[in-house]
Amino acid sequence: MAKHGKRYEEAHKKIEAALAESGNGGLEPMKAAEVVRDTSSVKFDASVEAHVRLGVDPKHADQMVRGSVVLPNGTGKQMRVLAFVGADKAREATEAGADFVGGDDLVARIQGGWTDFDVAVATPDMMPKVGPLGRILGPRGLMPNPKAGTVTFDIGRAVREVKGGRVEFRTDKFGIVHVPIGKVSFATDQLHGNLAALVEALVRNKPSSSKGQYLRSLYLASTMGPSVPVDVKEAAKLSTS
Repeated sequence: MAKHGKRYEEAHKKIEAALAESGNGGLEPMKAAEVVRDTSSVKFDASVEAHVRLGVDPKHADQMVRGSVVLPNGTGKQMRVLAFVGADKAREATEAGADFVGGDDLVARIQGGWTDFDVAVATPDMMPKVGPLGRILGPRGLMPNPKAGTVTFDIGRAVREVKGGRVEFRTDKFGIVHVPIGKVSFATDQLHGNLAALVEALVRNKPSSSKGQYLRSLYLASTMGPSVPVDVKEAAKLSTS
């Protein structure tokens, strides 16, 4: 069994103390957001992720949960956005803040092995050219996809949303989604607000074929920090309105 350092063990004890005080197997979402900030012990501004296990079977295509959500308080990360567009949309993408704008030139560059960006968006008319890049971009999670809102003629809006804090989510083979919701430098209510937006989006994307309890478990964790369990019954009540 792997041994953790002293700071990690101290952080874990704080979580156990908070759980003992709550009397539940998970913390109320606002308290969990507070604890995940307080138990980060690294010397940099660690990311905070939500790990949500859903009541779905990803082996069935109709139970795959995939989508995107604009986090109201952003992610705390500067996103490098690439836009595959024709000449008629290049100015729109540039003015919206895209870091790389182009068509055939970007396709050729990526075919040569370059993938130094975080998110790719594209207009639908560019997808016949972008499609063959799937073998390169797909495994890296960089392939534009209509379900994630990254294939659209409203390219300016797509770029602004990504820059402003839009994140994609997708269930892995275990039915879990892993989504960044901010940094430990965020205020507790900012992390709470982002978590609420994520939960709303997951519930909105619940497959009709999913039966029984949908939110099975939810944990918050900072980079290299211990996981903080969240009370899923309370989390299911979260709303941004």
